[in-house]
Amino acid sequence: MNELSVTRFIAAPPAKVWQVMTERQTEWYCPLPWRAEVIAQDWRAGGRDAIMFRGPDGEEMPQEGIFLEVVPGQRWVATDAVTRSADGKLLPSGPFMIGCWAIAPEEGGTRYTATARHWTEEAASQHASMGFQEGWGAAADQLKALCEAR
Repeated sequence: MNELSVTRFIAAPPAKVWQVMTERQTEWYCPLPWRAEVIAQDWRAGGRDAIMFRGPDGEEMPQEGIFLEVVPGQRWVATDAVTRSADGKLLPSGPFMIGCWAIAPEEGGTRYTATARHWTEEAASQHASMGFQEGWGAAADQLKALCEAR
């Protein structure tokens, strides 16, 4: 499988981690000094998932897709292979990955795992060379810090 992933143990209960993951994405979802701006999120299978990543020098990197699965308190899965038109029709897009953000209870806290599944080995290698481990790892560290803050 053409999969890349990062995982972190977070010393906080799953309910808190889920709340931060879903309600405070602007604070952790991309590595600083970049920031994430939530454009639209319809937290259900088939719902729109649109985020704009903004760089410190005015760069913009849109992420547009749909949720494939949302299991509250456990995981969400989204893809950029499908988007929605303004009138709600599903449209094919240039697929890059299926992303899965999951949590599970673990003694003393929560195990967070973020996974990117790619259609081809070439796409997975491209994502790895773009800095997947560093970028998604930094986001995981930011999530961990927010969740563990007292």
